[in-house]
Amino acid sequence: MTCKGKVSIIVGSERDLPFSERASKILKENSIEFEIKVLSAHRNPKDLENYISNSDVDVFIAMAGLSAHLPGFIASRTNKPVIGVPLNVSLGGLDSLLSIVQMPKGVPVATVGIDNPENAAHLAVRIISLCRGV
Repeated sequence: MTCKGKVSIIVGSERDLPFSERASKILKENSIEFEIKVLSAHRNPKDLENYISNSDVDVFIAMAGLSAHLPGFIASRTNKPVIGVPLNVSLGGLDSLLSIVQMPKGVPVATVGIDNPENAAHLAVRIISLCRGV
C-alpha cells in the first residue's frame, strides 16, 4: 500500500465548513496534508463519485447532518477508510448518528461522536501513522 499521508475532509454543505476547520486544525498540528471539499451525496452525487474515484487521499472524513448519507456514499465507493462525523442539525444529532452507524455489512464507516470533528481528525492521524509505519 502506498501512503501519501493525505486526508480529505468532505462536508455536504457550506454551512458545515466550520466543522471542517476544527478537524483541519488537528491535522495541521500533526503535519498531515489535507484538502477540504463541499460535495453533497444528494445534490451532486456524480461530482462526488468522480472526486472519490480520482482522489489520491488515504483517509476520508465525511461530516453530515439529517439523513447523513455522505459517509456511507463514500464508503460504498472506496476501500479507503471513511470516518463519519454526525452533525447536530436536528434531533440533537441522533438522526445523523444513527444514519452513519447503521451501514450495511461490507460498507464500514468509523463513526465519532456528534459534532466531534476533532476526534475524526485524531483517528485519521492514527490511521496515517499506521500506513507510514510510525
